[in-house]
Amino acid sequence: MVTENTLCELDRRLGADRMEVDAPLAPLTTFRIGGPADRLFHARTPEDLVESILVARDLGVPHFLLGKGANVLVGDRGFRGLVIRSEVGGIDFLGDGRVRAGAGVETHPDLIEVTVERGLGGLHHFVGIPSTVGGAMWQNLHFLSPAPERSRTIFIEEVVDSAEILSEDGERRTVDREYFRFGYDYSVLHEGDDIVLTVDFQLVPAPSEELRRVMEDNLTWREERHPDLTVYPSAGSIFQKIDGIGAGRLIDECGLKGHVGGGAQIFLKHANIIVNRGDATAADVRALIDLAQTRVASQLGHELVPEITFVGEF
Repeated sequence: MVTENTLCELDRRLGADRMEVDAPLAPLTTFRIGGPADRLFHARTPEDLVESILVARDLGVPHFLLGKGANVLVGDRGFRGLVIRSEVGGIDFLGDGRVRAGAGVETHPDLIEVTVERGLGGLHHFVGIPSTVGGAMWQNLHFLSPAPERSRTIFIEEVVDSAEILSEDGERRTVDREYFRFGYDYSVLHEGDDIVLTVDFQLVPAPSEELRRVMEDNLTWREERHPDLTVYPSAGSIFQKIDGIGAGRLIDECGLKGHVGGGAQIFLKHANIIVNRGDATAADVRALIDLAQTRVASQLGHELVPEITFVGEF
């Protein structure tokens, strides 16, 4: 429990004029679901991000770092503590295909557009996927290889050169790609309290026209399978990949595709996605998650493990 005195001290040290009180979080997520945070701080520079994290650690205030708000479900009762919105910007071209981007830069469209315009490929595969640079590092952002083969998954780690982080011990330092121990929907960021400040990408020169053709193919592929977030807010895939089977296929086999629960629905085109039909609560989504897990376990013998992050109080 965060006391009012602690929150007042947080306001004093970070600046009450820089803090939002009882801030709604739903508009800051792609699900458009969730209650308020006690405090919301907008970190627009690496220094802002470092300061807010260190103050929260020092005061023992529960804190959560929020980027684009994809791949998360915020509880209906919100978050008791400090939510730090990473808005660290800046895109710098360092030469020889290297590009440095702030953790709060949106990969799509911002970073992808400026790199493709300069004829630099590697990030273009991730077009249409909502994420910030920091979020992409957290989950090792990925997408199937270009049409028509789509024979392998392409990961953001393939174009990461290095990153500046705030480590658990409070030091700012530069680390290489291997430091993150990337895996499927995984990086070392899941294990501790390291925070990404900026990332250096190593991209490859390629004709902009060729890169845009791949982008168009990927967008078409996504549009056929994924909801338009402006119509059906969602958090993307709910459950982790099951090799050779697919979580969505299992849910579909249990007859749950299109199933409605309150204001939420298992998406008609892709059963591993739950959409907000306009008035869904976090409880509605959790009930559908529980239903899918129970049905798939009892009927097909597989365990569905959520890949989204549950934030706050449910």
